[in-house]
Amino acid sequence: MSFTTKVKNELLTLPYAETELLACLSGFLRNSLELQNDELFIFNENKNLILFFKNVLETHFEFPVHLEERENRNFSKNRLWVLSFPKNLSFLKTIGYQEDEKFLPTPPSYLVDGNAEIRAYLRGVFLAKGSINDPKTSRYHLEILLETPEEAVFVQKLLNLFDFNAKLLNREKGYMIYMKEGDAISDFLKVLAASQAVLYFEDIRIYRNQKNYTNRLNNCEQANMDRVVETALEQLKAMEVIRSHMGVELLDEKTQEVFLYREKYKEASLKELAEIISLETGKPITKSGLNHRFRKIKELASKLLDSEKK
Repeated sequence: MSFTTKVKNELLTLPYAETELLACLSGFLRNSLELQNDELFIFNENKNLILFFKNVLETHFEFPVHLEERENRNFSKNRLWVLSFPKNLSFLKTIGYQEDEKFLPTPPSYLVDGNAEIRAYLRGVFLAKGSINDPKTSRYHLEILLETPEEAVFVQKLLNLFDFNAKLLNREKGYMIYMKEGDAISDFLKVLAASQAVLYFEDIRIYRNQKNYTNRLNNCEQANMDRVVETALEQLKAMEVIRSHMGVELLDEKTQEVFLYREKYKEASLKELAEIISLETGKPITKSGLNHRFRKIKELASKLLDSEKK
């Protein structure tokens, strides 16, 4: 079962006040009803969703609703569930779908005149046309694909009342409202009151954030190790130039000491090497002091190479 289906199934279990139920019904039916002659049809692959609205229509409007299972023609493995019931102008006006047989591009304001009703309308729209990627398997992404520009702009404005910064794109098959920020999608689920979905979404976000943080730390540690190895190789190369051109025995005691410990601990960082020398010789030396000695070694090696070229 997809994450989208889990979210929608949870929304179907929520309690609804009468005004909220009407707003949810409006959001859903305005974006899923199909009119064929004198009959209204709802098509959906989610059986739970179809049964929920069948119950609402039968209980609250006493419609003779017909339920049918069909083969899906869009190459989906899921079966298609179809609700059909007689066209009723009074009902279509009640849900803000039509006024005097004229389609309303946006619902009447009385359907969404309160915060609870706005949330319920958004639930209905999401149940009809919404989808959310599972945060475990892909990037954060929520989209709602609507057919008319008026409805798309209206829904976008409702969403942005909650500061979601929802974007709108014109697509070949309609108008897509989308969000890609994890915080916004999580807050959207909270607005819908899908509490179980929020918990799941936040758990995955915490896990992914921790994993990303760990990966960044590992990358930093690897980069540091690479720099340590590169520095040590440069130092060893300079030391080899001195050894081959003049010999180590001509160097002062402190420089010979550095030669000895760098060759013995080839992979140690300057900090680690300074601690080792301080511990084993009893003569404290700082990382800065050790770095100063290696600079002198590199300068000497560079002079020997220049002299050889001349």
